[in-house]
Amino acid sequence: MMESWILIVLVVMPGVWSQNWKVTFKNQCAIKGTSVVIKCKYSYPSHHVVDSVHWYKALPVSGTWMLFRLSRNFRYVGDYISDCSLEIKNVQHTDEGRYYFRFETSYNGWQSRSYAQLSVKELTTVVEPSTVTEGNNVSLTCVSDCPTQTFIVWFRDGQPVTNPAFLARREDAGRYYCAVRGQEKVTSAPVALNVQYAPNNVRLSVSPLGDVIEGSSVTFSCSSDANPPVTQSGYSLYKDGQLVSSGQTHAIAVIQPSHSGRYYCQAWNNISWRGVEFIKSTEINLEVQYRPMNVTVSVDSPNVVEGSSVNLVCSSPANPAADNYTWYQRTDSSSSQLLHVGSGQVLSLPSVEASHTGLYLCKARNGLGETNSTEVLLTVEKKKGSLLFQILSGTGVALFIAFVIILLLFWVKRKTHAKKKAVFDVRSSGKGSNSSSTEDQSNSIYTFPSSPPPGPAAQDFTPPSHRNPNHEHDANTSCEDEVTYSTVTIKPRNPSLPRHMNSNAPQQSWSTAGENDDSVIYATIAKSS
Repeated sequence: MMESWILIVLVVMPGVWSQNWKVTFKNQCAIKGTSVVIKCKYSYPSHHVVDSVHWYKALPVSGTWMLFRLSRNFRYVGDYISDCSLEIKNVQHTDEGRYYFRFETSYNGWQSRSYAQLSVKELTTVVEPSTVTEGNNVSLTCVSDCPTQTFIVWFRDGQPVTNPAFLARREDAGRYYCAVRGQEKVTSAPVALNVQYAPNNVRLSVSPLGDVIEGSSVTFSCSSDANPPVTQSGYSLYKDGQLVSSGQTHAIAVIQPSHSGRYYCQAWNNISWRGVEFIKSTEINLEVQYRPMNVTVSVDSPNVVEGSSVNLVCSSPANPAADNYTWYQRTDSSSSQLLHVGSGQVLSLPSVEASHTGLYLCKARNGLGETNSTEVLLTVEKKKGSLLFQILSGTGVALFIAFVIILLLFWVKRKTHAKKKAVFDVRSSGKGSNSSSTEDQSNSIYTFPSSPPPGPAAQDFTPPSHRNPNHEHDANTSCEDEVTYSTVTIKPRNPSLPRHMNSNAPQQSWSTAGENDDSVIYATIAKSS
C-alpha cells in the first residue's frame, strides 16, 4: 500500500521538482522470441550526479496500476549520464506493457511521468496457394504487424529460399517459414506447401523373381510416386496392349505358357503431365518356361518306296527349346514294345526296306521334362519300274525295230541295185558297136522314160542274134522302175583305128575293153522317184 502511494506521489508531484528534470521514451514493437531495446533519454540539473537508475513495469493490481522492478531477461544498456535504454531478451507476450524509468542523484531523484509502450507480435507465414498443381505460381508472404521495417529471410525445411515467388515444382513441396535477418533462430510457425503432380516413376514388379515355371503362381505389383497418391482404381495392368485387370496388384495362381508376353502398368491420379493423364511404366517381358508340348512327327515324302530315302522330323514348342530327341519304332501294332531306332530331331533313312514299315514316335525333352509325340505310320511300298524307265525302254525297243527295218530296206535296195547294174552292163556292151558313141568323148546323160524306147534304138544295144527273152524282160522291168543312168564314158582301145573298119573290130575292142581295160567308168545309178 505504501508503494502505491509513492508511485502516485512521484508521478503527480508538481513544482520545482520538474525544473530541468526530464525522461523521454520511444515505443517499441518486438517480434516474439527476439531481443528488443527500449530507447530512453533523461536529463537533470547540471550540478547533480546520478547515483542509481531503475526500470519499472506497471501492472494492474486490484484495478490499480502498480510499479514493479524488472529482473528476468532485462538488462540496462544505458549510462549514468543521459542514456537510459533498456534491453529485453527473448521477448514474450508477457513482456508487453508500460515501462517507467527512475534515476536518483546525490541531491534528489526523478520518476518519469510518461512511459514506453512495448508491443509483442509474432511472425506469420502465408503461402498462396498452399496447395498447387505443378507448374503453377506460388507466393510467400511474412506478416509481423510491427510498424518497424524488418528484413525477412525464408527457409524451407531448414534450407534457405532465395525467391519468395516461383513456379511450383514437385521438389518445392515442404514446410516454409520466415525469420528476421540477424535473428534467424526466431522463426514463424511453418506452413506446408502441397505441390500436386501426375504419377512419376511408375514401376511394375513381378514376384517371385527369376524364372517363371509353368504351373507356378505369379503376382504383378504396380507402384508410383504421385501427389495425391494413386488409388487402387487408378492402376491398370496391360499385356501386349490389352487390358488385363484394374488395381495395384494382379495374381495368377497357375501360370500357363499362354501368359507369356510384354506387361506394363498404367497409373492415374487426375493430374496431367504435359497433357498426359495416364502414365505408363516400363515393360516387363514375361517368359513362362515349360516342358515340350504338342510334339509332332512329319514325313518329308508322301510315297515311300523300297530303296528310296526318307526323313522323319520331330518338332515341339518348348521353353527352353528341347535339347534331346529320341526315336522309337513299333513294328507290331498289337505289341507294347518299342524299338529304339535313333536320336536327334531328324531321323534319316537313306535306303528304306520293308522292315522299316511300322509306327514311329519321338520323345522330346528339355530341362523341365519330356513328352511323347503321337505315333505316325510309315508304309514302305515295293519297288516298281518308274514311268521314265518304261518310256525309255519303249523308246529303245522302237528304235531297235526301226533299225532292223532300215537294215532290211537297205539290203533289199542293194540287191535291187545289183540287178540293175547287171542289166546296164549288158546294154552297154551292145551299144559299144555304134561308132558314133566311140568317137564322142564328151559326157552324155541318158534318161529312160517309163515307156520303152523305139525298136531300132533297142537294137543298137543288143543284136537280134544275141537277144535273150530274159534280157528283154529285165529291160522292160528296168524301164518300168524308171532307172536313171548317169554319165558313161567309153574310151576305145585304139583311137587311131579308121571308121571304115568292119563291124567286127569294135566288138573285139569292146570285148577287150570290157575285160581288160580300166577306161570304162560307171557313175552312180539312182532310182528315179
